[in-house]
Amino acid sequence: MKIRSMALAVAHRAAWATTLAAALALGSGAAQAQAAAEFYKGKTVKFIVGVGVGGGFDAYARMLAPHIGKALDATVVVENLPGAGGLLALNQMAMATPDGLRFKILNGTPSLLAQILDQPNVKYDLTTMPHLAGVAAEPWGAMVKPGGPFKSLQDLVKPGQKVRWGGTGPTGGPSDGASLTCQALKMDCRVVLGYRGSAEIALAVQRGEIDALYVTDASLANYQRSGQGLVIGIADRKRSQVMPTVPTMYEALTLTKEQEWWLDFRAELNAYGRVLLTMPGIPADRLAHLRTTIGKVLTDPAVIAEGAKTQRFIQYRDADTMQKLAQKLVKGLSADRKAEVQQVVLKKFIN
Repeated sequence: MKIRSMALAVAHRAAWATTLAAALALGSGAAQAQAAAEFYKGKTVKFIVGVGVGGGFDAYARMLAPHIGKALDATVVVENLPGAGGLLALNQMAMATPDGLRFKILNGTPSLLAQILDQPNVKYDLTTMPHLAGVAAEPWGAMVKPGGPFKSLQDLVKPGQKVRWGGTGPTGGPSDGASLTCQALKMDCRVVLGYRGSAEIALAVQRGEIDALYVTDASLANYQRSGQGLVIGIADRKRSQVMPTVPTMYEALTLTKEQEWWLDFRAELNAYGRVLLTMPGIPADRLAHLRTTIGKVLTDPAVIAEGAKTQRFIQYRDADTMQKLAQKLVKGLSADRKAEVQQVVLKKFIN
């Protein structure tokens, strides 16, 4: 009996110690969360956009900034830092002081592609940079000048036809998307680099300086609504939610398996989409607070409804999902395919 009583006493002490440790951990976690919340109160937080004013990424940022600011009890200001198709701003984010006072909306597709292709100007690693959330993942497509010589995809791919596309940096979304589309559809193309973003390219299309723009369907819908472009095809196996009457490239054209591979490759990168991330080394409590706060904003029915009014649809995915997706996509190409993609994106069609 004495031995049993001693054993019970030891068990009770162990249980009490476990309960105490859990309570202390819970209290410590709550204290850290409170400290992080207090840190952001009254602060100015920068919401970085890696392209110029007026495009789709800028519109998402300006729509979300006041909601995130209110949720953080801080002032969130949008700052446009165009350059190299968004890579300049991403590199700066990767090397920024990790104080948690800035985050970026990322054009994930070309940013991933630049890393996959081992571009020398890449100073970041998306497999390790702290993700905050996925905002949306949209199909991309092509538009041309309204009233111009091209009325359909069939016009664009006619033998002997030369097509000029607008681009930013070589792996900027409009640029690499145009190059991969030209490869897939066996077109005679030239990709003209140097534009600051899709809004500037859309103006160039409207003026007739170039023939076509490759961009997200949300931006395509806005450019067509404003009279700047005519949308002729979606580069995805499913039709666009915002432009359901526009045919996909798979529907409009007869494609070989090899041609489909090139379109599929870009579409798989599109699944990464519009992403929010912040600088490496940010204190864990601030990172957790940003993730929780932004998650609440992106799942708020009022915010979702506001975005839908301007076809800025929100499709929230949590930070862990986005981190794992980046890791998967960065390692997805064989060596031979990687060499082919490098040739197509970086050399074959670039002006």
